[in-house]
Amino acid sequence: MARLDELGIDMAAVLPIEMPEELDYLVPTEQVIDWCARFPDRLVPFCAVDPRHRYPGVFQPLPILRAYRQAGCRGFGENLTGLPVDDPMQRRVYDACAELGLPIVMHFDQHINRDAPGLPAFERLLDEYPTLTFVAHGPHFWREISADVRPSDPLYPGGPVVPGGRLEQLLARHPNCWADLSAHSAYNALSRDRGYAAWLLERFADQLLFGTDLLAPDQDVPILRLFAELPLPQGAREAIAWRNAVRLLDLPAEPAPRSAARPRPAGGSGV
Repeated sequence: MARLDELGIDMAAVLPIEMPEELDYLVPTEQVIDWCARFPDRLVPFCAVDPRHRYPGVFQPLPILRAYRQAGCRGFGENLTGLPVDDPMQRRVYDACAELGLPIVMHFDQHINRDAPGLPAFERLLDEYPTLTFVAHGPHFWREISADVRPSDPLYPGGPVVPGGRLEQLLARHPNCWADLSAHSAYNALSRDRGYAAWLLERFADQLLFGTDLLAPDQDVPILRLFAELPLPQGAREAIAWRNAVRLLDLPAEPAPRSAARPRPAGGSGV
């Protein structure tokens, strides 16, 4: 919480880790709910389940996710499952999230939510689940910012962006495709070409969410500096920083006032 104060962030979504691909340990949803209950004006709990529980075709995530929704969870994620993005086991989670109105945060890389270059399977899901908001991020999503992606490219490619990439196309064609600016993947993509980054953020301001992927108290968060430096209209900046999160997660329209002992730092608010 002290780190959020230092960064000038009023509210944060806290995401559990229930898939073993991401880290050496798990952070269960129940623990996230307990943590967030200590700071209900500042922390927003998300929930997750691993779709590979039990035998394929047996596990039904809907009752579990419904209970998490009733306990206050505002979204699912992030989805870190080491399966193809359109695997039938994954679809049970998408079905449940669509029924419960839970937006789902999706990580994409060479193993997690696997897809071909250009993310064709993901686009089919966007068509199949028009009422479900997918918030995409990760190396294999943000590398699609450029139209010259090749399978041999590194996870974090450099160089100027070629406009018209698949990321731009997915956001333009599918209002239920959102993206967040968290982690090195987004920072790397946006810092490659600041002119194009400013255009992209303004063009799709209503489908973007500011995020940090904060994992350690002393972690550097370069996206904060980049986001502050990009020349954006105030309306687009506010939409990305907090208004979209308020709309998507049904949060209070304004952050709760800080106590005198924990004043709001200079630098503006964010979610």
